[in-house]
Amino acid sequence: MTGMEPFGDAHSLLREPKLEFAFEVRLRFTRVQNIVSMPSGAGRGAVYVDSGEFEGPRLRGKAVPNSGGDYSLFRPDGVLAFDARYMLQEDDGTLIMLYNKGYLWGRRPDTMQRLREMAFAGGPTVDASEYYLRAFPTFEVETGKHDWLMRYVFVGVGERKADGNLLRYYALL
Repeated sequence: MTGMEPFGDAHSLLREPKLEFAFEVRLRFTRVQNIVSMPSGAGRGAVYVDSGEFEGPRLRGKAVPNSGGDYSLFRPDGVLAFDARYMLQEDDGTLIMLYNKGYLWGRRPDTMQRLREMAFAGGPTVDASEYYLRAFPTFEVETGKHDWLMRYVFVGVGERKADGNLLRYYALL
């Protein structure tokens, strides 16, 4: 093994999965493009990373501006399937490529519309209990103290903000 082993001897068993908080990422997006209606009935949106930061027990740094974005598919069933990729830079200078896939959907029929109004029209905040925003990221990083990111499965729980997203990532031990 290379790099540090961040979670010690803790591990999941078949009937006892364990999660441990790894870090959270706050991203801001101001540039948006949309393909509103495709022959499939879906739409495609793109938001580009303008700024952000991340922090956790073993990581801290900033999102690299203009290093990527989220290219979401707006499915006809009301689910937004996101597909994001962008660079993070740890305070020690290490670059971390984050690939993030996941889903956002509303728990009520009007939730997704209210989320769009919040993000793009200055509408009121939508409480996170009203939607499902979950992610399953993977990472690429050079060999060294952060390469543990490439040896664990992670899950993310998120909140939509008016100007971007906040995601907390947990390692499945």
